[in-house]
Amino acid sequence: MNARPKHLLLTLALAAAAAQAQIDTRPVPAQPRASTLPANWQHGVFMEIFVRGYQDSNGDGIGDLKGLTKRLDYLKQLGVSGLWLMPITASADHDHGYATTDYRDIEPQYGTLADFDELIREAHKRGIGIVMDYVINHASHEFPPFQAAVKDRASPWRGWFVWNPDPGPGWDIWGKLPWYDASTQPWTFTGALKDMPPLKPGSPDIYFGTFGPQMPDFNMRNPDVVAYHEDSLRFWLNRGLDGYRLDAVPHFIENSAKDWNDQPESRALTKRFQDLIKSYPGRYVVCEATAEPIAYGKPELCGGAFAFNQNYEIVKAAKGEPAAVQKMADYYRTMAPTMATFLHNHDIFTGRRLWEQLHGDEARYRLAAASYLLLPGTPFVYYGEEIGLAGIDGKNADDDAPLRAPMSWTPAGGFSTSNQPYRPLSLNRSRHNAESQQRDPGSLFNFYRELIALRRASPALTVGRYEADRVDGLVWRFERVHGKERVLVAINYGDTPATLDLPARARPLLPKTAAPRATLPPLSVRVYQLDAP
Repeated sequence: MNARPKHLLLTLALAAAAAQAQIDTRPVPAQPRASTLPANWQHGVFMEIFVRGYQDSNGDGIGDLKGLTKRLDYLKQLGVSGLWLMPITASADHDHGYATTDYRDIEPQYGTLADFDELIREAHKRGIGIVMDYVINHASHEFPPFQAAVKDRASPWRGWFVWNPDPGPGWDIWGKLPWYDASTQPWTFTGALKDMPPLKPGSPDIYFGTFGPQMPDFNMRNPDVVAYHEDSLRFWLNRGLDGYRLDAVPHFIENSAKDWNDQPESRALTKRFQDLIKSYPGRYVVCEATAEPIAYGKPELCGGAFAFNQNYEIVKAAKGEPAAVQKMADYYRTMAPTMATFLHNHDIFTGRRLWEQLHGDEARYRLAAASYLLLPGTPFVYYGEEIGLAGIDGKNADDDAPLRAPMSWTPAGGFSTSNQPYRPLSLNRSRHNAESQQRDPGSLFNFYRELIALRRASPALTVGRYEADRVDGLVWRFERVHGKERVLVAINYGDTPATLDLPARARPLLPKTAAPRATLPPLSVRVYQLDAP
């Protein structure tokens, strides 16, 4: 009898181990279908949503998919074209979601696969695409294959993770040693990581975790791991998902203590995953790549990436810092139009809620909004940003909790019927809630809605080039151009009026009552259509 090929034996062993570990590793054939969304939907404005914090539908104090589905009409009214959902797959933390325990099932507190399918259907009826966070670099320590690998060094799952009995000196990722000894169960450690017991020399159970002991890194050199992720990506795409936000892509491969970030092998894998996703028509990909975002935003790598660090300059400009205005103008001269722009997101290192950063100054808040909603790139609004949602107190300076408070729907909160939501409600909910903001014509919500509608109606503002920019102190003017359409935007970040000299062919778009030849008021934005001569 002929021996089975080695790879087939391994496949059979993994299949048997998968059944024992209760994890689905079956191959998922591609089933690409044409998108039913409007053409170029991915060039519209996105909303980043923390499902846990958006809307509770069953009174348990935790947001869920059914709750989000009930709020799709609100999102359509705002004008967004797409939603980025923070992780909704099953997780060990049951909160931020980046410690995945099952890549092919929904976090039980959020609902079921049927609820996911319903969300996709209802979003598509409204012309809204759904992009899902996919945590591809690492899993939870509770991920069944990792637990199996810890219990049995001969397990076929062992090769799915990175082990090294002697990592060597020099390792330092964000101020910590990224190697942990599974024999000591470091994920149960409650002190600061720097105070953890030293590693046992030569221990075969030392594993790698870029983001800490609770989240072991996958061995992305293992083709079985890559295949598992590719099948899992197809699992959701086959259900109608419109794309992905790929988490932590520069960290796929670490070559040494010095060469651990953004390695060539990581870039190659990123492109491979992008190609798979975009083999489904009309899908969108955006990557988290903090070190070299512009490189990852190019089509030859990820095709879209978040414009980290530029968000700081936008907020500084809104506060009236001239140097930041000039930096923004310089940045947009070379920025790829595929970059994803934002003011802050769910991570505290990007800044606190905009309400706190600008100390509740709504005039400057509007300038910050205009500064990225009217410029090139794909804007991502963080949930609640459009109503001035305030954050909550955190335990320490590195705590993300202040950014992840429940959404304020009514003056009383409106998030849940429970008296004990998963986190305290926002303190400014009495006025900054969706219900009150929608009724007030001069509210932040209606300002966001007007800007988004203006962007959607103008190809120049949606996909146009950035041209003819000029900075005079705290005044920034630039043009967006697409085909024969030309739109002029002028923003005054200063506390004093500025002269605005415009051609006679300038037609006001925002506000529509603005005079063509007038001073630019303090803390104001003006948008003009430049009609052909």
